[in-house]
Amino acid sequence: MFNLIIKILFRKEVGQMAVIYATLIIKGKKTIADVPVKIREQVKQVLIDLEVPELAEE
Repeated sequence: MFNLIIKILFRKEVGQMAVIYATLIIKGKKTIADVPVKIREQVKQVLIDLEVPELAEE
């Protein structure tokens, strides 16, 4: 899973904040509802890419 996060971090189209929020959601510290609307779709895509789409549901 760490390797996937690193790969996503270096993708230009995904912002660093989206990856940070996705990591916090995976760890159970935040939910998708806590993510600012402006980057919510990016965070959802990161979660889908990390094969945890159930965490991307509102």
